[in-house]
Amino acid sequence: MQVLVTGGAGFIGSNLAERLLADGHRVVALDNLDPYYDLNIKRRNLNTCRKVGEDRFEFVEGSITDESLVKEVIAGRGVDVIFHEAAKAGVRPSVEQPKEYNANNVGGLLTVLETAADNGVDRFVNASSSSVYGVPEYLPYDEDHPNHPKSPYAVTKRSAEYYCNVYDDLQDLPTVSLRYFTVYGPRMRPNMAISNFVSRCLNSKPPIIYGDGEQTRDFTFVDDVVDANLALLDTDAADGETMNIGSSDNISIRKLAEYVVEETGADIDIVHEERKDADARHTHADVSKASDLIDYEPSVDIRQGVSRFIDWYRENRDWYEPLVRN
Repeated sequence: MQVLVTGGAGFIGSNLAERLLADGHRVVALDNLDPYYDLNIKRRNLNTCRKVGEDRFEFVEGSITDESLVKEVIAGRGVDVIFHEAAKAGVRPSVEQPKEYNANNVGGLLTVLETAADNGVDRFVNASSSSVYGVPEYLPYDEDHPNHPKSPYAVTKRSAEYYCNVYDDLQDLPTVSLRYFTVYGPRMRPNMAISNFVSRCLNSKPPIIYGDGEQTRDFTFVDDVVDANLALLDTDAADGETMNIGSSDNISIRKLAEYVVEETGADIDIVHEERKDADARHTHADVSKASDLIDYEPSVDIRQGVSRFIDWYRENRDWYEPLVRN
């Protein structure tokens, strides 16, 4: 099968591409190498895919907003399935750059959707986000929970879901949107909470919590997210649907920081700073819909995942370690 992974040099995209290649598929990764974080990490991600896929892997550098390039990639390579992981990331930066986020996350998605529909792609899998829910009216979130996006990033993700639904209904393009809940693991963006906590602890600096630490997150290990995506290669049961992809539980940021301190063996105290606006107070996924439709079952709890990430971090510290803020 010929698969296109947009955002294929990124954290989730490269992990997905690597697994697709290991399963024998042909993969083309389209990525504009946005310097939102260290490009050396993205280049290493691509090299990992090349080693696994050899002549079955191709990287194309460019933007999903480039219509001619997107057409060349999809039509020229006979793409069967698209995993759309490309997006301008970050809730907080989107507040300062709403137009840029809309142009990429909505305009770019439309470019890929339209081209997919025009060229008979079998399935389009869209990476969405738990941020579409906003302030919870109840927890855990199920897919019927009202949407109250609280950032431009969240608005773009909800808009993308709507467009996927329209193309599924009107353009005969099977689409599925997966709402990810705080994905983490090896090769994760170095500016995320877990990587920041680990980096600071291993450098004898205190983890910094923004706010009181009682805010909670549903952290999802990247292998579980990849499993959910791969399940969609073999079934049409979820076509036209939007599903939560989360873990088995949620955890407070304070408890997470305490886990990291304990697992790294650091002898330091946790520091609190002012809470950032636009951050959700709580997230927690009800994954029963994904369980029913694609047999999704999260397999890695947060303690196991933190331990596995720390082991990976130690082994790859020489090239991965993010700059530790003072």
